[in-house]
Amino acid sequence: MITVTELKVLADAQSSYHILKPWWDVFWYYITMVMLMIAVLAGALQLTQSRMLCLPCKAEVGDHCTHPLDQVSVKINLSTNPFGKIGPSRGIQTDLHRQQYAYIDAVCYEKQLHWFTKFFPYLVFLHTIVFAVCSNFWLHYPSTSSRLEHFVAILYKCFDSPWTTRALSETVAEQTMRNWANKPSRRLTCEDTDARRQSVQHGVEATAVEDDASSVLDKKEGEQAKALFEKVRKFRLHVEQKDIIYRLYLKQIVVKVIALLVIITYVSYFLMHITFEIDCKVDIQAFTGYKRYQCVYSLAAIFKVLATFYVLLVFLYGFACFYSLWWMLRSSLKQYSFEAVREKSHYSDIPDVQNDFAFILHLADQYDPLYSKRFSIFLSEVSENRLKQINLNNEWTVEMLRNKLIRNSKDKTELHLFMLSGVPDNVFELNEIEVMKLELIPDAKITPMITQLVNLKELHIYHSTLTVDLQALSFLADNLEILYLKFTSVEKIPSWIFLLKNLKELYLAGCIDNYSFAHIEGLQDLKNLTTLYLKTSIPRIPPVVTDMLPFLQKLSVNNEGNRLLILISLKKMINLTSLELINCDLERIPHSIFSLAELREIDFKGNNFKTVEEIISFQHLSKLTCLKLWHNSIAYIPLQIGALANLEQLYLNHNNIEMMPLQLFLCNKLRVLDLGHNNLTYIPDEIQLLKNLQYFSVTNNSVSMIVYQ
Repeated sequence: MITVTELKVLADAQSSYHILKPWWDVFWYYITMVMLMIAVLAGALQLTQSRMLCLPCKAEVGDHCTHPLDQVSVKINLSTNPFGKIGPSRGIQTDLHRQQYAYIDAVCYEKQLHWFTKFFPYLVFLHTIVFAVCSNFWLHYPSTSSRLEHFVAILYKCFDSPWTTRALSETVAEQTMRNWANKPSRRLTCEDTDARRQSVQHGVEATAVEDDASSVLDKKEGEQAKALFEKVRKFRLHVEQKDIIYRLYLKQIVVKVIALLVIITYVSYFLMHITFEIDCKVDIQAFTGYKRYQCVYSLAAIFKVLATFYVLLVFLYGFACFYSLWWMLRSSLKQYSFEAVREKSHYSDIPDVQNDFAFILHLADQYDPLYSKRFSIFLSEVSENRLKQINLNNEWTVEMLRNKLIRNSKDKTELHLFMLSGVPDNVFELNEIEVMKLELIPDAKITPMITQLVNLKELHIYHSTLTVDLQALSFLADNLEILYLKFTSVEKIPSWIFLLKNLKELYLAGCIDNYSFAHIEGLQDLKNLTTLYLKTSIPRIPPVVTDMLPFLQKLSVNNEGNRLLILISLKKMINLTSLELINCDLERIPHSIFSLAELREIDFKGNNFKTVEEIISFQHLSKLTCLKLWHNSIAYIPLQIGALANLEQLYLNHNNIEMMPLQLFLCNKLRVLDLGHNNLTYIPDEIQLLKNLQYFSVTNNSVSMIVYQ
């Protein structure tokens, strides 16, 4: 037996789908219930009441029964007198036994009553079952029921989520302020002005209070909303791939339309066969003495009424079916647009959906469009990012962030945020921050609150996506001086960095190639830029650097071991004071640098120099004080080294040098000389001529000892 609990579970499961049932589904349901009641009523009457009453026919006129006393013509034939003589019947009793009457009733019922009349209750019941199955098959078919159950479960949670209420409240508040701002101006009296001022003040306060109240989400509610976003994302990815729900729903409507046409056709035709009087001709004379009977079917009248009412219900059911079929075919239900929601809210990124996801939302709209509107909040990345920000603010308090502050090697107050979902708003409460590092933060946003960081001068963005508000950008443009940016592809470089008008130092590390130079053309707008550091793999220096940055003073290119070609354009950078060409796979010193008269420091670390005969040309660089030729394969120091009289720092460590030429000691201004990690065997006594030498290194050589005289 089925328990009450099981019935309750079944009813609850059925009621959970009510949001997916348009008005015609509800209409079908109630019509089906009435049809079922007709079937039950007709069946009960057929089972409980006498089905047929029959009397024997003693005389016939033509093909009809008549009374025996009305025989006035010779054409009258008695059914018991084969010779046609008029007279009383002999050998046959006038009154039949009760069992004989019952027998006659039963035989006439089975053989003479029309099959439609006999099975009318069962036909109605069968039709009702067919309609019920066709209406609910898509809700229980394995491939569709799981998706529908998942959707309904998610939809209810989205509808009741506090985050949905907050998002819609913000939208309403924004629309209210927008409508007020768009009102046409008119001349106001003093009283009107005061009233308007009061209403504005009250409106702002009310909005602010509402926003404050709605923005407060506890940790549990925030985590639940976060989980809902993930569920909606996975559900959309799964359901948008196919249109099985749409096709199955359409097929069951088509089946119902076909079934309706068949039912209406044959029921209307056979309705006329439900009659009260029935002429029964059966060959049971051996048992009853008669072969013809006049019968009446006592349920004919009520069955005819029920059948007529049933046909009317079928017509109404058919109207709903044809309407639903027209609704399915009149427009593409496999596309759903949230254009109206996007226009009325600030969630302009809500995407349109397709296939089964779109069809389910169309069905929900027929029930109540508010469901789709509330559901759309969880399709918006903007909404999700706002939720993440609230959760992030709850997780990272001001005290926790203050504990992460350190003093870096430059004695500056630094905050390093690593692998967070965003930038906590509480960061902007720490106005002592001078250096901020954002690393592996996928969706960081700088809000106008950054204006509180009055001491911020240096910003590091490592493999992070940073969105900057216009007001925040204005602040950064005025205050930021140093920017470090690491990226995986040049497309990841945010365009707003080229609006930092007061930026002095820019460090770019990532992949840049010939085809990506267009992404850094904005460098030409950084008029105050003095230092540019490029750590990448490029075949040549970008033209925007050599041609459009004439005031650049320091250029550093770390090409990560790849060959750097076409260096002739360097001669255009006449204001350079420092040039670093590191790991550029150079074999010779480029001649183009010898025309850069302002150069004070040159660094050729990590190249493939074997000889540096061009060193004589460095004498044209009268301001050159620091030369770094370290980490190469230089075998000897040219004798022309003595021509560099102004040289103060010389780095030749990590080479293959075996001896120190005496001309080296003509560079009497040397303060730093590093010859470590070479093949030196002795140090000449003439080193004592370097009176200004402060740092001298010959570590990891073959020198046994140094003797001073």
